Amino acid sequence: MLIFMLIALIAGFLLSNQSPINTDLSRIVKSPFIAGSISFVVGTLFLAVLSLAMSGRLIPSIGFIQTQPVWVWLGGALGVIYLTSNILLFPKIGAIQTTILPILGQIVMGSIIDLFGWFGAAKVAMTPWRLIGILILVVGVVVAVVLPSFRNRDVRTFDSTVTHRNQQSVVIGWQIWGVIVGIFAAMQQAINGHLGTLLQSTSQAAFMSFLIGTFLIIIVALIIDKRLPTVNELKATRPWDWFGGILGSLFLFVTVVTVPQIGTGLTIMMGLIGQIIGSILVQQFGWWQSIRQHMVPAQVLGIVLMLIGVGLIKMA
Repeated sequence: MLIFMLIALIAGFLLSNQSPINTDLSRIVKSPFIAGSISFVVGTLFLAVLSLAMSGRLIPSIGFIQTQPVWVWLGGALGVIYLTSNILLFPKIGAIQTTILPILGQIVMGSIIDLFGWFGAAKVAMTPWRLIGILILVVGVVVAVVLPSFRNRDVRTFDSTVTHRNQQSVVIGWQIWGVIVGIFAAMQQAINGHLGTLLQSTSQAAFMSFLIGTFLIIIVALIIDKRLPTVNELKATRPWDWFGGILGSLFLFVTVVTVPQIGTGLTIMMGLIGQIIGSILVQQFGWWQSIRQHMVPAQVLGIVLMLIGVGLIKMA
């Protein structure tokens, strides 16, 4: 179990590097949706090569597709909803809530999926120690993510301006959607993990999920931006601007591997810890031309609390 927890942690760390890379790509192509499309295409091609190398297959047989419920193919669609919603949430509810609400949705839904065994997951009882561990982990997330952002005057000013600019009912609606988006993200990981079990191929399951997501994000980009990236825009990219899709596809591949082994909830939690640690290091060292922000004690304390929470969950 420990090795799969470590793999999920590393995958979360890698995923944290995708956001600043895609941010730079968005600046160059002048659209987060076009940047997302490029990222998905690159990730799909990477997973195609991986799937052919590992299983010698890409697309499942028609017979397999016809005999499976529709929901096993929803992982890619849920991933696109998560990506586009994060872009839309930021100007509606601000940076702090855009970060924390989906995380809370993921943790809660991941625990519920394990409790009831939804999406083909093995049932995991909610013992008192497991519940305490989850609560401590949530506190750790709040300490590591919310407190440092709340102490940043620019972030507070931006978030206050955004929330006061919209009607309260509209803000509440977007806040609810932020939690739902996190729920969708947890469902995506559980569904993809089950698809990998059904196909008996983690690489093929990851490829299919990414392929479906690629088609959908391209459609979204064409509807919103009504154009493709220009040749000059693509020439202006740096070599590392193309790595975001590979990092995202690796994260998806790892979740397909780990969900059947350690459960949806623990996969999500370890991935989140990896993402938070990675984000702190990205800001600390200014990787991928991101704005430097020095690590603060609250972030260290938050990570320690999250690890304690995970330890209690594993002990349970």
